[in-house]
Amino acid sequence: MDKKVNVLLLGSGGREHALAWKIAQSPFLEKLYIAPGNPGTAIHGTNVAINPLDFDAVKRFCLESHVNLLVVGPEEPLVKGIHDSFITDSSVQHIPVIGPHRTGAMLEGSKDFAKEFMFRHRIPTARYKTFTAETLNQAKDFLKTLNPPYVLKADGLAAGKGVVIVSDYNEACENLTEFFAGKFGEASQKVVIEEYLSGIELSVFVLTDGQSYIILPEAKDYKRIGDGDTGPNTGGMGAVSPVPFADSHFMSKVEERIVKPTINGLKADGIPYKGFIFIGLMNVNGNPYVIEYNVRMGDPETEVVMLRIKSDLLGALQACAQNRLSEVSLEVDSRTATTVIVVSGGYPGSYEKGKAVTIPDSLIDDAILFHAGTTLSNGKLVTSGGRVFACSAWGNGIDEALEKSYSLARSIKFDKMYFRSDIGSDLKRFQKR
Repeated sequence: MDKKVNVLLLGSGGREHALAWKIAQSPFLEKLYIAPGNPGTAIHGTNVAINPLDFDAVKRFCLESHVNLLVVGPEEPLVKGIHDSFITDSSVQHIPVIGPHRTGAMLEGSKDFAKEFMFRHRIPTARYKTFTAETLNQAKDFLKTLNPPYVLKADGLAAGKGVVIVSDYNEACENLTEFFAGKFGEASQKVVIEEYLSGIELSVFVLTDGQSYIILPEAKDYKRIGDGDTGPNTGGMGAVSPVPFADSHFMSKVEERIVKPTINGLKADGIPYKGFIFIGLMNVNGNPYVIEYNVRMGDPETEVVMLRIKSDLLGALQACAQNRLSEVSLEVDSRTATTVIVVSGGYPGSYEKGKAVTIPDSLIDDAILFHAGTTLSNGKLVTSGGRVFACSAWGNGIDEALEKSYSLARSIKFDKMYFRSDIGSDLKRFQKR
């Protein structure tokens, strides 16, 4: 890269704070803008009061501020076609977008589309069928062909909460009825019913320019609200990287059986793809199966993955934009990174916003606090979301990193705050003694 770059990063959560923190370290960065950002991202760049779904406003800002690269954090602008909006507009089509076109974003935008893609390209995944309200009786019959527990997924975007796993047949039928009645709005007009895969989950992240790819550090996140993986699904309560069971042997299976067929499948289907692919996997007796695709980085996984990337992320994103990703190699920190998410009381159900927040003036060594759901009110920091902070840290092993993450979490104060106390505990049995 010979000239410095102005970057616009879309989004306002913990993922975007972690991306902003990492991009801001690049020697190639001229200016970093975040739309709309949060009080944490403002430390690393300039927040801009623009809704990421207002594509015209995003384009106007890119032109006015001489933006050279648009990085899309969340999935919704991608599913709604922001990349397509740029490449079909002659005034901004020269500005590269990191994030797939609408067709590629369907890998996340529709569970049914993703499952068809996997079956078509022989990518290991669970048996499934898709149903609508009109085929409710067939859906109930299909449930009878499966062994419990039963996995029900809203077809569309549901902010990470559109998956229900229940062990009782009647309860599964009740959930189906609720889905079709609009439990997740339009997202659950179609429901994918899947065979349950028994194993342990992990997330694998790929950056691709559509031809070449690089595999980023893997992570494991924790979706249930309660200790011991109990209670409803959330957007994610914590994450750990590396994942002890994802050794070189397992990761070579992931690359050969899943990553390569995914990239080749996109090419074969004529789907252009520049950006991140998040592959949610289940390790079933040492073999990887795909649970889901996301078309952006995960949250809270980004808050540990970015800590482990030692290379220049902006350089890699520029190479991706210019079809030069084959020239990029990634240097990864061998230490463990962990994050513990501090949430509002009541989350993922109803919760109160606007709670006054106290955070420490200085952090312990090797810890970093990412803002996920905060805002400023009359100059004071207050809560503005369900997930409020991601308490991230490095350590020589899971225990040391978690000790720092939890120390940071305990130093935060606001009314009715909550965090899980058992992040990473299921991974300790895999560690080498």
